[in-house]
Amino acid sequence: MKATGIVRRIDELGRVVIPKEIRRTLRIKDGDPLEIFTDRDELMLKKYSPIATLEKFSEGTTRSLSDLSGYLAVISDTDEVLFASGDGRKEFAKKHISEHLEKIMRDRRSYIANVSEGGVVVPIAEGADFNATAEIIVPIVAGGDCLGAVTLLTDKEGEKMENGALKLCRLTADILANQFD
Repeated sequence: MKATGIVRRIDELGRVVIPKEIRRTLRIKDGDPLEIFTDRDELMLKKYSPIATLEKFSEGTTRSLSDLSGYLAVISDTDEVLFASGDGRKEFAKKHISEHLEKIMRDRRSYIANVSEGGVVVPIAEGADFNATAEIIVPIVAGGDCLGAVTLLTDKEGEKMENGALKLCRLTADILANQFD
């Protein structure tokens, strides 16, 4: 655990303010759920990710999606890439998602882009060195909340994402979302 040197007092209602610098560093926004852990005399807060609680299921789902589609499959929560499967997966492991992907998730709309048709492929993760030529992004929405996204990517020149791949991506997002309804 890393010491910050910041000390805060608990108010009469048991509340503690998390300093803005720490919230920014950890990408904690208004309304984000936090999970509370205790260990002897320590209290730990962790940003809660419902998708991450389905670790084995999400990992297997990513692998199946990649196998069925033939593309690189990525499942992310609202902060980072959780799982990637297929050629190029190592570029995405545990990286923070990009601002572009955050916006697509906020809009709760599927996004499809094929460079061969003049589309603009958006980066999925910060610092990922993967030159995608086509992509599909489908937000995972449960109970009105966006929990993450399912993405299919390819780096093959001239490749186009077709309607079948979009349907497969939507099905995967629906299956994951249904785990929370």
